[in-house]
Amino acid sequence: MNATSRTRDSRLRQASARLAGARRAKAAGLGIRGFSVLVAIATGAIHLQAQTPSSPPKLPTELSNIRFNSGQSVVPYFEGWIRNSDGTFDLVFGYFNRNWEQEVVIPAGPDNTVELGGPDSGQPTYFLPRRQRFVFRVRVPKDFGKKEVVWSLTANGRTEHAFGSLIREQEITERVVMTNGGYDPGLTDPNKPPAVTLSPIQDAVAGRPVTLSVAVADDGLPKPRVTSASKPASSGSFGAQVNSSGSGPRPIGLAVNWMQYGGPSKVTFEAPGPLPVTDGHAVTTATFAEPGTYQLVVSATDRAMTTRVPVTLRVRAPSN
Repeated sequence: MNATSRTRDSRLRQASARLAGARRAKAAGLGIRGFSVLVAIATGAIHLQAQTPSSPPKLPTELSNIRFNSGQSVVPYFEGWIRNSDGTFDLVFGYFNRNWEQEVVIPAGPDNTVELGGPDSGQPTYFLPRRQRFVFRVRVPKDFGKKEVVWSLTANGRTEHAFGSLIREQEITERVVMTNGGYDPGLTDPNKPPAVTLSPIQDAVAGRPVTLSVAVADDGLPKPRVTSASKPASSGSFGAQVNSSGSGPRPIGLAVNWMQYGGPSKVTFEAPGPLPVTDGHAVTTATFAEPGTYQLVVSATDRAMTTRVPVTLRVRAPSN
């Protein structure tokens, strides 16, 4: 007899002893109710001990605390719908690339399709890591009713779907998009989103830096923050949480950000992350790995509201 069997037999003997004690309690005049409670406890203990050895182990269905750099799916998201002045509606979608590093290319087609909108409905084909909100829209007619727009994505062997419909509780406004999810209607907020003007882009050649320059105008609201220099944590104590991303200080006023939306290959920006606007301009360079047609999105934010402008760029192969 092994140790597990001996332990089980010992526990069964203890439960049997409790049951015998319950019977003696009844004989001593404990009463029908007290006797029933003791019998239930003892019988339950016997049943539990008898079942435990044969119960299959319970394993977690998802290890959410594990960080996957690649190999995970890309999940489309339905963000909500916007009512247009002409009676039509815009269904707004975003996505969540569950990978922390892998940037996924999924051309429009069987692995990246929008039902009711057609296989190519202007959806993104280049997916950056993690959550990207309010990325693209599908316009539907005023008589759309209770139909659905389904966006399906297949990445790393797994297919995910997003279902867009005109459910009343999911109605949003342009302000929600411009504030990246803020639901304050802004009835008393005089702030206006920045205006963005893109300078003409020079001849774009694969493998060579291309200058990207935008002019940004704003109403000056909200006022730029005044921040003090951060104090390093004392080496002798735990201290407070410190941002160690290495990306440098975040802009405190107007800022511009470039994002890849589509294209045959990766676009490498000279300065990833927010670019501060200096004298009304923000300038960077981008290098396109391969020739082809690329879609970018440039956004300007005043920290409260954001303006997004799509940019399409054709990149040619270098001359021999």
